[in-house]
Amino acid sequence: MPNSEYDNVHFFEEYAKMFRSQQGLPGAGEWRQFQQLFPDLQGKSVLDLGCGYGWHCKYAAQQGASRVLGIDLSQRMLAEARRRNADPKVEYRLCGMEEYEYPADSWDCVISNLSLHYVADIDRVFANVAKTLKPGGIFLLNIEHPCFTAGVHQDWVYGSDGKPLYWPIDDYFLPGERSTVFLGCEVRKQHHTLTQILMGLIHHGFELQAVEEAQPSPDMLDIPGMKDELRRPMMLLLKYVHPLN
Repeated sequence: MPNSEYDNVHFFEEYAKMFRSQQGLPGAGEWRQFQQLFPDLQGKSVLDLGCGYGWHCKYAAQQGASRVLGIDLSQRMLAEARRRNADPKVEYRLCGMEEYEYPADSWDCVISNLSLHYVADIDRVFANVAKTLKPGGIFLLNIEHPCFTAGVHQDWVYGSDGKPLYWPIDDYFLPGERSTVFLGCEVRKQHHTLTQILMGLIHHGFELQAVEEAQPSPDMLDIPGMKDELRRPMMLLLKYVHPLN
């Protein structure tokens, strides 16, 4: 099983200081839009690929899901999930989304929140999600926007006053590994084009229901750095349905 950057002690400690880590779903700038994509979960089974702190798992349980499984590569993340978001209907399991067995026709809803941009072969994941979803099941996906992952060093170009001038994009049509510095640590991510993501899911039989580009809500714009999130898209939110036949 591959290692997770989130088990790096320094990285994990810095991640824990982030506003979204401390506040949970209300502290995530994209939650207002992502929440609206969720289907009715009453009595449903939910699989969370890359569950992190378990915020979405707990939310699914609170919305009436009968069974929730959250998998993640990071032992530290799972320890936090069990501490913060334990629930009798939620199981947390140490497992990568590339290693999970994906039993056929088993889940009503699959969630992947900010984890697929760490995966090189997303087409394989899409195929596995198509296999494991029940007919009519929903796939909810939040992935770093291709304009973000194609950013040079995934950072702004800054002026002499230290303020962001613009977000540079290069090698957009060259998907693959990108190395960037996040929370003071070198992190390897995968860049996928918009075509790869949208058409990759359609290729596996999914029907697109919604596309959103995440924007922070107006009440979050006083948080340092949030206004800059209106200058370029950082996250791509998608809702797909697995056809009934």
